[in-house]
Amino acid sequence: MKKITYLAISFIMLIYINACTGYKPIFSSANLQLEIVDYEIKGDKKLGNKIYSQLHKLFKPNKNNSGVKTVYITVVASEDKNPTVKNSAGKILEYKIIIKTNIIIKDFVTNDNILNYNTSYSSSYKVQDQFIETKKLESKTTKNLVDKIYQDLLIKISEAMLM
Repeated sequence: MKKITYLAISFIMLIYINACTGYKPIFSSANLQLEIVDYEIKGDKKLGNKIYSQLHKLFKPNKNNSGVKTVYITVVASEDKNPTVKNSAGKILEYKIIIKTNIIIKDFVTNDNILNYNTSYSSSYKVQDQFIETKKLESKTTKNLVDKIYQDLLIKISEAMLM
């Protein structure tokens, strides 16, 4: 009896899994028909280049499609690192990183604004016993914030292109 029950449950699960194979996300990057013709980075160049490189990977030129919209991107980025927690001796125990960005996407031909995206994200991290570990944690925190900015920007671009 148990074998028949397990077989029936397995068969039902297989049907449900098979029914989900046609899933397509609403905000898919494959639907974005943009090509970056020119760009400008202001403020923190290293941080701006991280954001731009992710956008550049997303909008690689497609030679087969002639309906691609050419755009000009301006990335203004800044990063602030402030101590948030100190002990009684004045030693810093925790830092807070704040990344502020302003990303402007304009149509290259008409110079019309497609998107003007302002954002500010922050995250805290604790100081580690070894300096190299603290630097690794700072780098990881910055990368996570840049990824969050990129993901939110992708959604905003998708919404702007649909309108």
